[in-house]
Amino acid sequence: MTRIYLERHDPDQNLHRFYYLHVTPGLFDDWSLVREWGRVGSPGTVRKDWFDTEGEALAARQLLVDAKRKKGYRTLV
Repeated sequence: MTRIYLERHDPDQNLHRFYYLHVTPGLFDDWSLVREWGRVGSPGTVRKDWFDTEGEALAARQLLVDAKRKKGYRTLV
């Protein structure tokens, strides 16, 4: 699956954040959107959201990516 890694830096506010998203299949024909976020260089918080189809998980991922880009995050990988 495609992984998306975003970062946001603002040296004036000492802000160095990351947001990492990927979609992965589950064991029971379901799909999960795994996201991790936090300060660059530190372990982040991890959350999994479960969906019935891959399309639903990919759509949810895209909504999060769009929201993060509006806040100033930039895609690195």
